[in-house]
Amino acid sequence: MEVDCKPEDLSKCSYDERCVELGEVKDMRLEAEAVVNDVLFAVSDMHVSHNLSSGLDVAYINVETREGNRYCLELTEAGLKVVGHTFDKVNDGLSSQYHETVYSLLDSLSPGYREAFGNALLQRLERLKQNGQ
Repeated sequence: MEVDCKPEDLSKCSYDERCVELGEVKDMRLEAEAVVNDVLFAVSDMHVSHNLSSGLDVAYINVETREGNRYCLELTEAGLKVVGHTFDKVNDGLSSQYHETVYSLLDSLSPGYREAFGNALLQRLERLKQNGQ
């Protein structure tokens, strides 16, 4: 991946660009906060778990879908996966696949998420259309 900033401009670069430039490992706690901020509008509740320990390599996110289903998600470099069916609870016997993005994971779990995401996209396109004319 090519980075479009110089080391002296690191404060102006995105978090991903800084990690590549400095050869750092991403802090999953920060990644988890970004995930929550990206999709909070399309779910009933979503927050980084304060009861499960997070670190550089793993973070846990609690999400309640618009249908009222609760999940505990694990975020690692491999992606996101469901690790429990209640907040702050990891079920080691649960076998679920990793998703590369939170969008893919929520799309597979929640029709309400798909609808909210689609509506938000349509609204944004309408605003762009109005601003372009």
